[in-house]
Amino acid sequence: MDKIKFATVWLAGCSGCHMSFLDLDEWLIDLAAAVDVVFSPVGCDLKTYPDGVDVCLVEGAIANQENLELIYDVRRKTKLLISFGDCAVTANVPAMRNMLGSSSAVLKRAYLELGDVTPQLPDEPGIVPELLDRVVPVHEVVPVDIFMPGCPPSADRIRATLEPLLKGEMPVMEGRSMIKFG
Repeated sequence: MDKIKFATVWLAGCSGCHMSFLDLDEWLIDLAAAVDVVFSPVGCDLKTYPDGVDVCLVEGAIANQENLELIYDVRRKTKLLISFGDCAVTANVPAMRNMLGSSSAVLKRAYLELGDVTPQLPDEPGIVPELLDRVVPVHEVVPVDIFMPGCPPSADRIRATLEPLLKGEMPVMEGRSMIKFG
């Protein structure tokens, strides 16, 4: 049996979900034996999302143009996409900037109003990815196969989600231990 091609992606979020993933501790050795990690900020150093990914954990919301382009690429190349953590599921903390209205209001607040030494907008290309006017959860942009809430999801929840997939089964995302937010 071929190994599962496994990926994780980090969009707009704090990386807490990936830290919780690393809390899988010794089970990571079992996971590594069962999968090929083909893309991950904590598992490999590839910069281009590969074709033919079987399972991908997506952490974070969609906040900028880079996030948007990556999530379209991830969805197109992934069989099973898991919305990983509250930011991916609801947009959570990154969406707090939606209260300011547009992306230009966010940039003015961050770089002009709160700038203390040389307030200026980062207008040079490549300095700051182009912000979207509104931060949205992953499922508002692409179809999601499994929702794994939590801020972050516990290592036990991550394992309970991934372990059935390694056996070719779908996880049961029911009950407080699997679907509690926060």
